Amino acid sequence: MEFRFTEEQQMIRDTAEAFLSEVSTAAAVREAMATERGYSDALWQQISEELMWPALHIPEAFGGLGLGFVELAAMQEQMGRTLLCAPFLSTVGFAVNALLVAGSEAQQTAYLGDIAAGKTATLAFMAPGSRPDADAIQATCRSEGDGFVLDGEYRYVLDGHTADILVLAARAPGSAGTEGVSLFVLPASTAGISREWLPTMDQTRKQARIVLENVQVERSACMGEPGQAWPALAKTLDLATIALAAEQVGVAQQALDSSVAYTTERVQFGRTIASYQAIKHKAADMMLKVEAARSAAYYAACIADEALAGGPLGSGLAEAASIAKAYCSEAAFFNAGCGIQLHGGVGITSEYDIQLYFKRAKSAETLLGDAAWHRERLAQQLLDGGEA
Repeated sequence: MEFRFTEEQQMIRDTAEAFLSEVSTAAAVREAMATERGYSDALWQQISEELMWPALHIPEAFGGLGLGFVELAAMQEQMGRTLLCAPFLSTVGFAVNALLVAGSEAQQTAYLGDIAAGKTATLAFMAPGSRPDADAIQATCRSEGDGFVLDGEYRYVLDGHTADILVLAARAPGSAGTEGVSLFVLPASTAGISREWLPTMDQTRKQARIVLENVQVERSACMGEPGQAWPALAKTLDLATIALAAEQVGVAQQALDSSVAYTTERVQFGRTIASYQAIKHKAADMMLKVEAARSAAYYAACIADEALAGGPLGSGLAEAASIAKAYCSEAAFFNAGCGIQLHGGVGITSEYDIQLYFKRAKSAETLLGDAAWHRERLAQQLLDGGEA
């Protein structure tokens, strides 16, 4: 593996950094988060049509750019630094990966081109109050005639109330665990689907509740063999976890940078507080967290590339995803929390941006499993030889 950016990857990263610094300013983030939709349609169309970011790792045969997961991780990191309010993670990190892993050629042809052109999408699989494993799938699917009927409820669906395309996980009635799981891809406008925005602590990323009531879909909507979709869904969730971890690196880095900038301006007892040794030690701890998290995230991105390409190192995807998420979750939350402390009493007030990073860090920590959950999963993989 090459652990340095190529010139092309560095250019992609620099372009993302420059663009996002202009369009995802603090004022733009606050304006978007105050709306129920959660993002600007004009900005999303610019991202899709001019920059073609949703097409980043979609194969060229389906209208994409055909790049890799490392490029995606580099872009996600910059999005984390600016708290971009856009349905990128839900569309690319979740839905596109689901179509790449589990979709048939017909399904990929039908949906990936639309996503590359600006359609939004998301993945729903978790029932209320569940953990991100196979038991979280409680919506049901039953065969009826030439198709299926779906019923159930999903929570914590990123951008679920605005997505144009839905990838839904459901299980056969009476099945449990990893058995009987199926994946379906369908337009969000399908009859019987109701969607509701759910206000959460982190309003820079919207979540939704989706309810299915007697939703009738054709057999062509099923991704792969009915009842055999758990391995593909597990792989999709690992890929999404790695994309999220890269974003958390950006959150951690910006929490450090903004805190250092504040401490070099804040004067106490006739000198900037950055000159005090205790502050320097805290900043050093934060930097160590960032660098460890970045190493874990980009190693996992390399493994993700291998997994999508069918390479031999792809077998370590679940392990790499859990390592990255554990390190990156702790780094983002630790740095954002330290940032609050270094800002002093004003850190948690709405006037300062560090509180937005603190909320994003906590929200991202719980999404797709926190550090403790992933370490437990690693223990099962490494000691018991099983899968969470």
